[in-house]
Amino acid sequence: MNFDLNDDQLAFQQLARDFAARELAPHAARWDAEAHFPIEVFRQGGELGFCGLYSPPEQGGLGLTRLDSAIVFEELAAADPSTAAFFTIHNMATWMLCGWGQADLKAHWGPLLTSGSKLASYCLTEPDAGSDAANLKTIARREGDDYVLKGSKAFISGAGSTDMLVVMARTGVAGAKGISAFAVPADLPGIRYGKKEDKMGWNSQPTRAIFFDEVRVPAANRLGEEGEGFRIAMKGLDGGRINIATCSVGAAQGAFNAAQRYLGERQQFGKKLADFQALQFRLADMATELVAARQMIRLAASKLDAGAADATTYCAMAKRFATDAGFQICNEALQLHGGYGYLRDYPLERLLRDARVHQILEGTNEIMRVIIARRMLEADAPDSIR
Repeated sequence: MNFDLNDDQLAFQQLARDFAARELAPHAARWDAEAHFPIEVFRQGGELGFCGLYSPPEQGGLGLTRLDSAIVFEELAAADPSTAAFFTIHNMATWMLCGWGQADLKAHWGPLLTSGSKLASYCLTEPDAGSDAANLKTIARREGDDYVLKGSKAFISGAGSTDMLVVMARTGVAGAKGISAFAVPADLPGIRYGKKEDKMGWNSQPTRAIFFDEVRVPAANRLGEEGEGFRIAMKGLDGGRINIATCSVGAAQGAFNAAQRYLGERQQFGKKLADFQALQFRLADMATELVAARQMIRLAASKLDAGAADATTYCAMAKRFATDAGFQICNEALQLHGGYGYLRDYPLERLLRDARVHQILEGTNEIMRVIIARRMLEADAPDSIR
């Protein structure tokens, strides 16, 4: 078992680190304060392949593994978790279209999305179907060569500013087996967007509700077969949980780096803060939690890349642990800065606010515990985590 990154991974890591330092870090505070969605930056990232990291090369993607992609996302998130998180959401929606779309749909939209010239949103959550996603109410009824969508989605990242919506809607019976997936151009007649939500964090990406009022979508825009949508959504969420866990580790790394610098610069009682053993111990604990979270994510990503039967469990474990640890590390780093950490002149309060939502989305951490516990209580569970 080799924990070292290979030459290609190191090259991608450096590419992402340089891009984050040049294009994200200098602007992240302003985007947060002004709630600005930096579309131009996604296009620049697309030129480097960051908008189609694990989409297939046939549609212009890089075809990287989930482990490779996590390395890139972490570097972006260390500078700006909010913008990095939208890169991950766009990648997930793009991967779904490229993986399950029909040939003409993939040929047209795949290159547009993987290049970043067009952006995509992922639409699963509804006002009454958050953690209980299989209970979604948006309907897609078949009429000739079209489906007609009616319903609404909530908390959709990028909504109102993106070009393609990957939508889960009910085409059949109640429950998971009645859900299908669709690629819906964002400007179709009958689509209406709600107000931009005023959020605690993630302010560099808009969040809105979407309303579908008899929206006609060509049947050729269905992803996969009828009734396959929930399975597609869950496969997407395995990777999405790795992605958002990675954004937490990136935020934590950014906060840790700031704390390291501050302890070496700030003096109290005639000594640098770095000379106080109590603060040294806190930094040591932060470093340990950070490394543990990163390695858990990389293990889960390796499981997903290998198609392991227990990949879903490990993705849930990684998401639960890394998002909790990431938020706590950001909080500790802010505490080490004292009153300065509370000021917007420093990045700590932004990193903290951006990291908080990671414990909620892509399945709350309470739902992650349900997924893990169910697996641990299965008959073959004694050998499932060795």
